[in-house]
Amino acid sequence: MNSVLSVAVLFGFLALAHARVQSVGARGILMCGDRPLNNTRVKLWDDDTGLDPDDELASVLTDARGSFQLSGYTDEMTDIDPWLKIYHDCDDGVMPCQRKVKFTIPDKYINSGNTVTRWFNAGTMNMELVFPEEERDCSFGF
Repeated sequence: MNSVLSVAVLFGFLALAHARVQSVGARGILMCGDRPLNNTRVKLWDDDTGLDPDDELASVLTDARGSFQLSGYTDEMTDIDPWLKIYHDCDDGVMPCQRKVKFTIPDKYINSGNTVTRWFNAGTMNMELVFPEEERDCSFGF
């Protein structure tokens, strides 16, 4: 094995040895005006930089009341950067694809270990609003 490959393998083992399990959870209610936004995809992601790809931690559909609750965990050397992503068609007319909005979850809701003890409460959100940096997503939230 050449020396560059040996160093890369050693670094990989050291990274795994120092990784720690971290979890995050979020709950809330999605509305479209005065009606619940049911059957809407909500996801938790860990935003990674560099060569490490982003990690999808959890995915759920809202219930008939527009409620969601999801949690997930991952192993990382540094603190995770959790995002809540919502894929919806509220106030969308006949536009193709779905509206996608994402919100940074504050660091104080990152939990040590794979069990969530501090939940992020997103509250009740009216998805009629147009959010800054809103995107369109054609993968239909799956």
